[in-house]
Amino acid sequence: MPATVNPATLATVRVRFFARYAELVGRSEAEVSLPLPATVGDVVRRVREDFPGAGDLPERPLAAVNLKQAKLDARVQDGDEVALLPPIAGG
Repeated sequence: MPATVNPATLATVRVRFFARYAELVGRSEAEVSLPLPATVGDVVRRVREDFPGAGDLPERPLAAVNLKQAKLDARVQDGDEVALLPPIAGG
């Protein structure tokens, strides 16, 4: 019997894409829903699965949660904002 997901345990996370990542995905932001507990890595996997072009995003991009740099194992909650940041070259 398949497990059911209680809607109260789902989080909706706003994902922002910058520079090259926005070009790949074709948008600058999106929302994804995923079961809790969830991590930044879970958000990245969901984006890579759900959006055309996102499969070309790196599996381990630089990320920020609510404007603070975060590792892939950082927890996310309902309403959080996750930014995916491409490497920046200086000059």
